Amino acid sequence: MYAYHFFQWILFFFIYCFFGWIWESCYVSAKGHKWVNRGFLHGPLIPIYGSGAITVLFVAIPVRDNLALVFIFGMAGATLLEYVTGAVMEKLFKVRYWDYTGKACNLNGHICLGASLAWGTFSVLLIRYVHAPVERLVLGMQADIAEILSFVLVVAFAVDATQSFNEAMDLREVIERLTENSEELRRIQKRVDVIAAVIDADIQEYKKSLGERRLAMETLMKDKKYLRSVRLLRRNPGAVSRHYKEALEEVMRHDNIISRIKHKRDTE
Repeated sequence: MYAYHFFQWILFFFIYCFFGWIWESCYVSAKGHKWVNRGFLHGPLIPIYGSGAITVLFVAIPVRDNLALVFIFGMAGATLLEYVTGAVMEKLFKVRYWDYTGKACNLNGHICLGASLAWGTFSVLLIRYVHAPVERLVLGMQADIAEILSFVLVVAFAVDATQSFNEAMDLREVIERLTENSEELRRIQKRVDVIAAVIDADIQEYKKSLGERRLAMETLMKDKKYLRSVRLLRRNPGAVSRHYKEALEEVMRHDNIISRIKHKRDTE
């Protein structure tokens, strides 16, 4: 059961990515009462679940006869993976695509006790029930078919991941620019308030600069990078950012307004 070929590991990864996408999309859609194509990618894959499953298989299969150890090892391995992935993504993209802040016993919002226990439970279910039929399916494939299928999936995954990465970087640029504009607006407004009682001519100049900044923000919201980054947020409605909270909320608020206007037009 443990001596799998490289291409079989790849197929396991994609199968569990797909299972994770089904779970997350159904769960988030049920909570929001509307369909959400959940995940960082466009396609029906959530890599953290595939990576988590592979991690669990590596650490738990050697102790598969002891369910207590399967629970502990699987929970520890998957929790470590989730923390590292969440921390790296936030460092790179300035946005959290999952956030446990406010949950009991959380660590920097990247992991929490409840999620860790869920990973442990998932590990037991995976080893005891889920992986056996998946294993039969993958091992039952002819070697050449498994290799071709793996290659196709890897190529499709790479294309999707590249596009999603670019969208995430677009979103980072958008919220950084929005934050910069907002801070500049506040600085200008303060200067206007100070000067208002002294020189009227300067007031007009600063108000002009204020208007230019507002125009810059409106122009940004029409930019292709802004529009692409909004699509990423629609797939991750729970995304948060510690450093760019105001800018990220503004992007979400603007998208909600646009969505309501479109919905109203469609229903009239």
